[in-house]
Amino acid sequence: MARKTQIIATLPPMHPGEMLREEFLVPLRMAPGRLAKACGVPRTRIERIAREELGITGDTALRLGKALGTTPEFWMNLHSRYEIERARIALVETLKEIAPIDRAA
Repeated sequence: MARKTQIIATLPPMHPGEMLREEFLVPLRMAPGRLAKACGVPRTRIERIAREELGITGDTALRLGKALGTTPEFWMNLHSRYEIERARIALVETLKEIAPIDRAA
């Protein structure tokens, strides 16, 4: 189990657009425009998410969940995990210097 955890720890955070592209658009042979039409959003929104230029909002998560048979939480969790891991990498040294506040004081 430790080996698997090490491998996962070395992988870069996954943008939700990568998941959208690799697990939905490509296997379904679906153009972003078709998904956008099904979701009732501009084509450019889905294209920008799939290119990893745009994140997932609550609105988009609800629409993707409905159109792709997932849950909105699936998309929001992917986005949240991505943002937190990117911040963790960027702030690694800063976080070492932050001491927890003693709440008993």
